[in-house]
Amino acid sequence: MPLLEINQVRHICASVRLDEETAAQVDRYAAFIRASADDVVDKALNYVFAKDRDFQEFLKTPQAKQVASTLRIRKAGTNGTPVQHGKKVAAGAESTSSVRAVKA
Repeated sequence: MPLLEINQVRHICASVRLDEETAAQVDRYAAFIRASADDVVDKALNYVFAKDRDFQEFLKTPQAKQVASTLRIRKAGTNGTPVQHGKKVAAGAESTSSVRAVKA
């Protein structure tokens, strides 16, 4: 039996708009638990999805399989980094008036 268990996970980059105070809380929580903001958003959403019994029931319905995606997924560049058309990215922050979080 191996001493290490490595779980391979496929990550995507997606843009979401957050309320300014929510974005600040994500950053604070990330600092609190010494994790990235991406990890906070990912784990928080997975926690909510798992705990919401009505949502779990919905997932068992045919309608759940027909939901159109509205998440803005960024296409990866040749080196695997997200392509940002028309936007400058500096130190992980986009130069835009909206606050964005990236799901990794």
